[in-house]
Amino acid sequence: MKLSTRARYGTRAMLDLAQHYGDEVVPIKDIARRQQISLPYLEHLVGPLVDAHLVQSVRGSRGGLKLAKSPDNIRLNEVVCLLEGPIEPVDCIQSPDNRSQFCATRDIWGDMGRAMTSVLEKTTLADLVSRQQAKVSPDSDMYYI
Repeated sequence: MKLSTRARYGTRAMLDLAQHYGDEVVPIKDIARRQQISLPYLEHLVGPLVDAHLVQSVRGSRGGLKLAKSPDNIRLNEVVCLLEGPIEPVDCIQSPDNRSQFCATRDIWGDMGRAMTSVLEKTTLADLVSRQQAKVSPDSDMYYI
């Protein structure tokens, strides 16, 4: 199963904001540059994050974005599920059909979805920041995940 570009880029943007948590605001163009995400696409991704109160948007000449709560209090499943939808590898997990009760493979797909959800529920943005710091020198302007 592959996560969509929305989920991957949205998570990268959230990591960038978490790395700058405590700063006033982070200009969205700076996030786009560091994460190599087109500015129009990133602007499109930010809307649902703001609506879900994960990100605050500050307008004006010194405007930008900042996390609405501490990186310790934002779990990756919040971000991924918001941008991706339910983490299920096949449709019949969320919408059982007439074969579902007799389908052994459906059980495996359900186990896979639960395993992925478990990893995302256990991982906070703060955890991701720690992992990123272990991979990139602090002086680097590269924040890829």
